[in-house]
Formats: sequence, structure tokens, C-alpha cells
Amino acid sequence: MLHILLVTFPFFALVLAGYVAARRRLLPLEAIPGLNGFVLFFALPCMLFRFGSTTPIAQLLDGWVAGLYLLCGLIVVAGTIAFTLNARLRWGDAAMGALVAAFPNSGFMGVPLIVALLGASTAGTVILTMVVDMVVTSSLCIALSRLDQTQGNGRSAVLDAARNALKGVAANPMPWAILLGGLASATAFQLPAPVQTTVWLLADSASPVALFTIGAVLARAQMTANHPMPLADYLPVALVKLFVHPLLVLAVGWLAMQAGAPLPWSTLTVMVLVAALPSASNVSLLAERFGADNGRIARIILVTTAAAFLSFSAAVTLLT
Repeated sequence: MLHILLVTFPFFALVLAGYVAARRRLLPLEAIPGLNGFVLFFALPCMLFRFGSTTPIAQLLDGWVAGLYLLCGLIVVAGTIAFTLNARLRWGDAAMGALVAAFPNSGFMGVPLIVALLGASTAGTVILTMVVDMVVTSSLCIALSRLDQTQGNGRSAVLDAARNALKGVAANPMPWAILLGGLASATAFQLPAPVQTTVWLLADSASPVALFTIGAVLARAQMTANHPMPLADYLPVALVKLFVHPLLVLAVGWLAMQAGAPLPWSTLTVMVLVAALPSASNVSLLAERFGADNGRIARIILVTTAAAFLSFSAAVTLLT
């Protein structure tokens, strides 16, 4: 376990550094959107393109990985909504809570962390799970979050919300970076040397800046939360993310392997570790945009990120 902690510690230490910097106002809160913009539009797309272009295309198009991971995500979404939806937490809050339970921080944290632990060959599997979460899981939860506002024209409103969610995916540079990287891998295309060096430099900056930004975003969310909240509103969802989700992926994947699915244990290990990651920090932005209780979502992300230092490290120890 110690050698695993030696690898994971720097990643979580960078998150803590960003958190402390924002809390102590060493980093102005007004600067956080700029950091987010750099990571989202420059550094992270370059990192995803690099991994995509150097990963065999078959790994990026593995139907078993996508199907099994999506099935588990849908089960988590359905189960989380079922036990959180009530007279006080309506569809908006329940759906965003389900998204934060099913959507791991695979972009900002998962790709660099799992690659550092298990090698560059794992990047394709992590990237494929990212596509599933960005395109399907998030779009579904955004559509479900609109059910409170549908009234008479429910089906039309949900379809409109789904279309808007897909437009958001189309405006996100990360899926395009993955697509372009996959095309480069399939065609053996290489960027001109000066351009590739520039892209690779930006890719190298993605991991430290993204992790630092996660901490700053979490600190800002906690500082702007203005109301107390019972543990029952957010702790169970955090436990679903850290324990139920990865155990479900492990169980479903193992059953598929026993049934003859061509799913190597090494690939299933990566899928389980992706599910064991803390919640994606961008769900907080989605909750704010669609009118859900952003304070609740921020607490779930904060709890999962803090606890994942031990829970994720334990999962790596048990699986590898």
C-alpha cells in the first residue's frame, strides 16, 4: 500500500494546494475561471489528443467496455434517484445528485493518475469511459433534472433538455480532442514536429494545473455555500460514488467475464478504478446552471475527493 500512496499522494497534494490557496486568498477567487478555461480549452484537450493518438484505435472502440460501464452508470443513476427523490429533494436535485454519484473525475484526475499507476496502455479505457459519461450519462441526468418544470408538455420539455445537453457536449472541446486523437491513431497521422512539441507541452501542463484547479473550485464552492445541511442529504450519495459504483462495475464485469465476454482482467481493473475516483468537479457547474442545490453537490464532491485519497489507494492495492 505504501508504494501506491507514494504515487497517489502528489495528485491529492496538488488538490489540497489549490484548496488552501483559494481558502487563504493566495489565489483570488476571480482567477479560478481563468484556470478552468486554460485546463478545459487548452491543456486537457491536448493531453487527451496525445493519449488518443498514441492508443490503438480498437481500444478506443471497445464495445464491451462502453456497454458494461454504461449499464453500471445507468443503474447508479436510477438507484440514486430512487432513494433521494422526495418531497424536498425534487427531480432537479435528485438528478444532479445521481450524476455526481455516477460521473467520476476521469478527465481532470483519472487519466493522469491511472496512467501514472498502471501505464500509458490504460489511457484508452479511461478515455472511453469519459465519452460514455460526457455524452450519455450527463445528457440523461440533465434531461431528468427538467422533469419538475415540464408540467403539461413533459415529453417535449425533456427532449428539449436532452438536445440542450447534447449541444453542451458539442461545445465541449474534450470529446473533439478524443475524436481527433482517435482519427490520428486510426490513420497513423502525426502532427508536424513544431506543432506536436507545442501540443505535448500543453499536455504536460494539464495534470498539475487541473488538480490545483479542482482544489480551488472546491474551496470556492465551500466558501460560497450559505446554508447548513444535514449529513443525510449528501453523505449517502458520496458513499455510493466511492464504494457502490466501483463494486457494481467489478461485479457486473466479473459476471460478464464468467459468461465469456472478451474482457481482460487488466481492462476491468481500469474500469473499476475509474469508478472509484471522486466525483467530477464540473457537475457543480452543471448544478448551478440548471438550478439544483449547488451547495449539496459541492459537498458531495468535496467529501469524495478528500476520502478518495485512502479509498482509491485501497482499491488500487486490492486490484493490482
